[in-house]
Amino acid sequence: DEYILYPNYPNPFNPVTTLRYTLPSESAVQIAVFDILGREVTALVNEVQTPGEHLVQWDGDQFKSGVYFIRMETDSKILMQKVLLLK
Repeated sequence: DEYILYPNYPNPFNPVTTLRYTLPSESAVQIAVFDILGREVTALVNEVQTPGEHLVQWDGDQFKSGVYFIRMETDSKILMQKVLLLK
């Protein structure tokens, strides 16, 4: 009964990683990727979603190797995690 952003798999990754998250209730969800300087580089999800477990993939093929941050924002919670893209 809580918002959960699970560790991505694989991590480090090249070039695709999968993000898994759980919503306890219907929520507006925004998931975006930020670079080490805090700039948003891509948006992965921006919609209202049903309760339960969800998956989304990020294809980092067009991005440079390095550390990125995944930010999941819902109606009542903000979660972040660090990911590593290695090419």
